[in-house]
Amino acid sequence: MKLSSYPFWLLGFRPFFSLAILAGAVLPMLWALVYAGLIPAPATTFSSVQWHAHEMFFGFGWAVLGGFLLTASRSWVKVRGYHGQTLMWLVAAWLFERAGMWCEGDWPALLFRISNNLFLVVIVVMVMRTLQQNRERDFYRDNYFFLLILPMFLLAKNLLLNAEYFQQGALMSVGLFRLAFLVMLERTLSQFMKFSFQVEILEHPALNKAIKFSCLLLVFGGFMPNALTAGIALLAALLLGLRLVFWYPHKALRRLDIGIMYLGYLAITVQLLIEFLRLTLYPQWSVSLSMHVFTFGAMGLIIPAMLIRITRGHTGRPVVFDRRDKRVLWGMMAAFVFRLIAPLFDPADYTRWILLAALCWLASFTLLAWRYLPFLFQARVDGKEY
Repeated sequence: MKLSSYPFWLLGFRPFFSLAILAGAVLPMLWALVYAGLIPAPATTFSSVQWHAHEMFFGFGWAVLGGFLLTASRSWVKVRGYHGQTLMWLVAAWLFERAGMWCEGDWPALLFRISNNLFLVVIVVMVMRTLQQNRERDFYRDNYFFLLILPMFLLAKNLLLNAEYFQQGALMSVGLFRLAFLVMLERTLSQFMKFSFQVEILEHPALNKAIKFSCLLLVFGGFMPNALTAGIALLAALLLGLRLVFWYPHKALRRLDIGIMYLGYLAITVQLLIEFLRLTLYPQWSVSLSMHVFTFGAMGLIIPAMLIRITRGHTGRPVVFDRRDKRVLWGMMAAFVFRLIAPLFDPADYTRWILLAALCWLASFTLLAWRYLPFLFQARVDGKEY
């Protein structure tokens, strides 16, 4: 049996969710140790802060987003999807990028440039090709948002490594992931709420489009006048808040596996409000605050629940969160508290709070690895091929 024929290589979520789980355990802990001065920073010509931001968005974040898009796009347009050796090469490109990001200072400039762009260029082209060539069969007509934002990730990742445009690159990265999360939440929460609580959440096409288009504009917020960016951020936050009222949050919060998705949605809304305040009333606030509300509140809460749900469903298992899965989610909520709430009351121990938050990621993702890596390597339990 060829290596590329093993179950692990049958669908994109298997190798890339595996990489995401490992990255979620390792990358935050590495950064915390670097920040605390306990290990040397990566050998790079750019700053360790730039390395950290890049790796969380384009190492961890794109392992998740890549696995999701490679798997979901095949269902949207009813095609087989990429598998086998194609996925093996993509994984090699992702690992090549991680090595380049750690050793950039010792590599020739051309080799680093290739390593840093190869994975994203290839996977973006692959997903866009799937959506464009099969658009007449596409179940979701708003997938043009992915066609618009996927190439922009390439610009954002390169801006992150440019000292002069780092903040613009960080804001663009947040904006792109924000839009991707909102599209995903729109499509999934209606199903979850109908199945779990027999309720229909508000699905108003005009409201949904207004939210997505305002967030699309905010992708370029770092390049627009502050007043304009603040106004759009406030509008998006108000629209998100309005929609949330009609999404039965009081019911959703009764179940941790669904409620945590709502908390992630709320974090996106709060992050937009913080951006509005930062750009208007509190210019002394660092952009780091709103960025970490998004990374810990949206990415940190939604992604583990998403990994569990998709892994269980696509390996033929019941989508039921047991007590160990819930420990993962509680651990990620603790990370949010340590990283964003505790420093407000005890800023003198800021480094300790960063270390504790990273330890929560390490513990939660290690538990995820123990629980779900075996599922990702094994064949489906229901007898289906993929």
